[in-house]
Amino acid sequence: MARRWARQAYCEAEGDFTLAVDVRDEDEAFVLSALVPGLKASDLNIQILDDVVTIEGEFAQDENEYLMRELPHGSFSRSLRLPAPVDAEKAEAKITDGVLTLRLPKAES
Repeated sequence: MARRWARQAYCEAEGDFTLAVDVRDEDEAFVLSALVPGLKASDLNIQILDDVVTIEGEFAQDENEYLMRELPHGSFSRSLRLPAPVDAEKAEAKITDGVLTLRLPKAES
């Protein structure tokens, strides 16, 4: 099922780069992980509507000139359609060591 969902999943990304995410399907919830080094919870806007999760934020930008620049910078927005609706009221979010973890309980059918 995971491979089929990944091929069919609605994913939309906007901004200066695409936020990389992992999504696990557990018995009671979907668990989404994303790398957000240096960001705090207040730097993110997370929206959940039925089966679509949107994560928006912005990494600090500076005016320095770079020979190479691979670290995240600028704004981002990433929307994912999950395989089933989730209960937004029971969603939990935390950032630990630069990793955002969202636990999104599946909605009761």
